[in-house]
Amino acid sequence: MGRIFLQHIGGSRIFTCGNCNIALTNRDELISTRFTGATGRAFLFDRVVNLQYSDVQDREMLTGRHMVRDVSCKFCNSKLGWIYEFATKDDQRYKEGRVILERALVHEVEGMDEPVNHS
Repeated sequence: MGRIFLQHIGGSRIFTCGNCNIALTNRDELISTRFTGATGRAFLFDRVVNLQYSDVQDREMLTGRHMVRDVSCKFCNSKLGWIYEFATKDDQRYKEGRVILERALVHEVEGMDEPVNHS
């Protein structure tokens, strides 16, 4: 099998996989904390890395019908949430291409600010 290519987008507050602690995203990518997933509270992010995606599914949710893919950790395969592919209602289109991570399935940890170049 080869090596798994992992990305890290940096930031002072990092969200990691709750199982293996691989970096997924940072606080700057957080759009909303007002979502609900299967495990309770969930967060909407603009950009998340180190994910693998299921096939597209048609799912009826509290806010209407959406085409989504479940997302899991690229390293350990733990389920983490879903990504919105398509929303049928115009007022829900802002979710398209964005990722939900369930709060119970991720950790938020201290990251690292970018080093200042003093040259």
